[in-house]
Amino acid sequence: KKTFEDVAGLKEAKEELEEVVDFLQRPKQFSEMGAEIPKGVLLMGPPGTGKTLMAKAVAGEANVPFFSISGSDFVEMFVGVGASRVRDLFKQAKEKAPCIIFIDEIDAVGRSRGRNMVTGGNDERENTLNQLLNEMDGFGTNSGVIIMAATNRPDVLDPALLRPGRFDRQISIDKPDIIGREQIFNVHLKQLKLKEEVDANKLASQTPGFAGAEIANVCNEAALNAARKNKTYVDMEDFQDAVDRVIGGLEKKNKLISPEEKEIVAYHEAGHAIVGWFLQYASPLLKVSIVPRGMAALGYAQYLPKEQYLYTKEQLLDTVCMALGGRVAEDIQFNRISTGAQNDLERITNIAYDMITTYGMNENIGSISYVDRGDYNFKNQYSEQTAEMIDQEARKFIQNAYHRTREILEEKKDKLEKVAQALLEKEIIFQSDLEAILGKRPFSEKYSYDKALKKSEEIQRQINEKKEQIREKAEMEKKEEMEDKSSSNGNKPKKNGQSLDGKDSEQVTKEEHSEDKTQSEENSDQNSSSSNGTSDQESSSSNGTFKQSDSDEDAKDQ
Repeated sequence: KKTFEDVAGLKEAKEELEEVVDFLQRPKQFSEMGAEIPKGVLLMGPPGTGKTLMAKAVAGEANVPFFSISGSDFVEMFVGVGASRVRDLFKQAKEKAPCIIFIDEIDAVGRSRGRNMVTGGNDERENTLNQLLNEMDGFGTNSGVIIMAATNRPDVLDPALLRPGRFDRQISIDKPDIIGREQIFNVHLKQLKLKEEVDANKLASQTPGFAGAEIANVCNEAALNAARKNKTYVDMEDFQDAVDRVIGGLEKKNKLISPEEKEIVAYHEAGHAIVGWFLQYASPLLKVSIVPRGMAALGYAQYLPKEQYLYTKEQLLDTVCMALGGRVAEDIQFNRISTGAQNDLERITNIAYDMITTYGMNENIGSISYVDRGDYNFKNQYSEQTAEMIDQEARKFIQNAYHRTREILEEKKDKLEKVAQALLEKEIIFQSDLEAILGKRPFSEKYSYDKALKKSEEIQRQINEKKEQIREKAEMEKKEEMEDKSSSNGNKPKKNGQSLDGKDSEQVTKEEHSEDKTQSEENSDQNSSSSNGTSDQESSSSNGTFKQSDSDEDAKDQ
C-alpha cells in the first residue's frame, strides 16, 4: 500500500491529487454544494517521473479499491475483444464504488483517430477508444468512480478524450528540480548502509535532469558497487561511480585503445573543457574522463547546467561553441579531424536549425516559426527558396561559431596542452584539477550552479521558518483559548461542596502554592479523584488533538 509519504519531490502534483482523495472520502460535502466531482484525472510527464506511483498513492490515501490496467491490454487481434474488456472493467468498478480505475500508457488505446488514415479502415483500437469514451459519458458525477490515466505522449491523444467531462483534471508531472531530487534521494538513502560523508544535497546537485526512476537506479547501483567491493558501507565514491554508469554506461577497462587514439580523445575532451571554462554562458564543468564507457563513447565531459526554462541567443551560441571545442582542438593539435565529434555535430546542427526555424533568432529569416504540425504533413510550410536560405544561414551560423571557438583555443593553446597531458596521466580530472591549471573560472561567481543551489536552500529555509512561526502562533492561540475556557468552567455551581469542572486546576493551584498539605486535605481530594481524573484525561487528550492537527498541517505543507 502506497501513500503520499512514499512520494517525494512532487509537491504541486500531490496538492492537486489531495482533492481527488477528498472527492472519494467526502463526496456528500461536494454534492451538497452543487459541485460536480471530476470524472477523470490525466497524469502527464516524461518516463520515470512517478505517474503510476502517484496513482497508487491516491488509492492508498483514499483507502478504496484500485483497478490497474495497461492501455495495450485492451487492443487485441480479434474484433470486439477490446471493447468487451472496457465494458467488463467499468462494470466491476461500478460494483466496487467508490474506487479508482487506472489506465497506464493510455496513448496505446487513446491515440487520435485521424492519425492512421494512411493505413486506412476502422481498426480495433478505434472501436476500443469509442467504447471507452462511451463508458466515461455513462458515469454519473456522483458514481464514486474516478478514472486516472498516465501518458508521456499527451500530444497524440484524441481531443475527444481530453475534453471537459471526461478527463477534467490534467496534471503535469515533470522531472524534479534540485530540491525535489534531494527529497527523492533521502527516500532511497534510508534503505542503504551509508557513511556519514554521503550528502543527499550534493548528490542532487550532481544529477541535473534525472527523473525519480533514474535516482532510484543510482542508489541501487551504488549499493551494488559497494557490495561488489566487499565494503561495509556505501560511500560517496560508490555514488560517483553509479552516476557515471547511469550517464555514460558501463566502464570498459579492458577495451584496447591505441596510444594515438587515446591522445586524440584527450585533446578532444580538453578542448570541450577549456572552451566551456572561458565562455560566460557555458555550464560549469564537473569532471572530464577519457575512460571508455557504453557502446561507443571513448570519453566524456560532465557539466552542471543551470535549471532554467528560457535560453537567450547568447547562451545557445556559447553552447554551440563549447560543443565544437573537441573538433577544433583536434584540428589545432593534429591538423586533422576524426569521427569522434559525430555526436557534437548532430547536436549543434539541431540547435542551429531550431534557432532559425523555431525560435526566430535569425535576422535574415525573421521572427517566423516553422513547426511541423502533424505526423503526416508531407508539405513544407515554406518555399524552396526559403529552405535554401535556411540551409545557408545554418551553415553560416556554425562556421562563425567554429571561428570563434578556434580563436579561444589558439589563445589558450598552452593550457590546452596542460589539460590534455593531465588527462593522459590521470584519465579523470575534476573541477579542482582544472582550477589548478586554468585558475578560477572568470564567470563562476555570477553563473555558478553552487550559488543557485545555495539560493534554493536559503529559500527553503525561509519557508520552513515561516511555517514554524505560523505553527507556534497557532499553538499559542489555542493554548490561550483553552485557558480562557478552563477559567470560565471554574465559575460553574458546585455539587456537594465540589466543583463540577475545574477541580483539577484548583487542586494544582493549591499544590503549587502550599507545599505543606495536611493529611485530611489529601483525603478529601481523593474523594473526587475519579471525576477529576476524567477531566484531566479529557483535557490532555484535547491538547494532544490540537497538536496532532498542527503536525498534520505541517506535514501536508511539506
